[in-house]
Amino acid sequence: MDDDPIARLERLAGPEGTALLDRLAVADRDGDAALRLGTALRREHDAGLVADAMVQAGLRDRAARKFARAARMWFTRDGLEQASSEVIARHRAARFAGRAVVDLCCGIGGDLVSLVAAGHDVTGVDLDPVHLWMADRNAAVHGGRARTVRCDVRDADLSGADGVFVDPARRTGGGRMRTGESEPPLDWCLELERRVGAVGIKAAPGIDHDTVPPGWEIEFLALGRELKEACAWSPALAGARTRATVVDDDGVHDLHGEPDPPDGDTGIAVGDPGAWLLDPNPAVTRAGLVSALARATGTARIDPRIAFLTGDDEPPATPFARSLRVLDSRPWDQKRLPRLLRDLDVGAVDVRRRGLAGDVEAIARKLRGRGSRHATVVMTRVDDRPWGLVCVDPR
Repeated sequence: MDDDPIARLERLAGPEGTALLDRLAVADRDGDAALRLGTALRREHDAGLVADAMVQAGLRDRAARKFARAARMWFTRDGLEQASSEVIARHRAARFAGRAVVDLCCGIGGDLVSLVAAGHDVTGVDLDPVHLWMADRNAAVHGGRARTVRCDVRDADLSGADGVFVDPARRTGGGRMRTGESEPPLDWCLELERRVGAVGIKAAPGIDHDTVPPGWEIEFLALGRELKEACAWSPALAGARTRATVVDDDGVHDLHGEPDPPDGDTGIAVGDPGAWLLDPNPAVTRAGLVSALARATGTARIDPRIAFLTGDDEPPATPFARSLRVLDSRPWDQKRLPRLLRDLDVGAVDVRRRGLAGDVEAIARKLRGRGSRHATVVMTRVDDRPWGLVCVDPR
């Protein structure tokens, strides 16, 4: 088998490899079926080609959760893991508004393909020749072309560009780096603004607000209720200090403004839990926009430092929080909780915890009963007291 990875990919992209990939795309590859299929294919094709095709077919299966055209795209395991979902990348590409963009650390082209699809003039830069080969072909799958340059991104030629996007690596051969660490480092990425004014920097969702300079925007992005990543935008592209963006089946929604002050003095009323509880999306909490959400929904905080909101009237529907109807609210007492849940006819239980310590999964297992209702048990603090609520989804 050829040890040159590019030669192997070219063979896989050729007529024999393409036919093999097409066959695998519709074949049963679960469990023992994959072993039988692999054995059968090795009677007809070179074993190395079959192995490469099986790996690529499996990656395309996994990538279908991120990319609509995954069945025709090219991936490595690391490249797929680091790539953003297509819906997030498409949302982000719109920020660059027709600019000529250099995509640094472009990888397999997760963001590059959305920039290409939006009509941008794009150059992808990466040191990995395999990823550049894939980025070039993935751009073609999305109906466009991108220039690709192999070099260390620190040496990239940015002349002629009026926008830069950079997705620094947050993994090494030994695993994931610590929160806040990347290669190139964030400080180097921030300095790009001195060379090209319009800069976007992908970051882990745990990024510290204080590491991003004044005038820049920090955007936290969630798919549904799952917080995926953050992005820092230079002043030329910024629209607020912080932004919570939620992408769901209904589209893209954003809440933006100044984050809550660290001293908790937000000007939002604080009161005991009422008939309704709002559980903010994690993008909202990371952006520090819980009080902005309270103002938008006419709700109060249950505690100055706890990200739950409450009200006696049903709050308006919002993509930025889950609304729960409160069945019971009292000081936290885990010993008495099983009997209370039986009295409320609760069987299946989810546990949400903010402000109290505890093993959520272990507590949920202990509280699970035989009732007909599904409830959310909330462990939190009210007026700095341990507090518990039993809630149900009104829908």
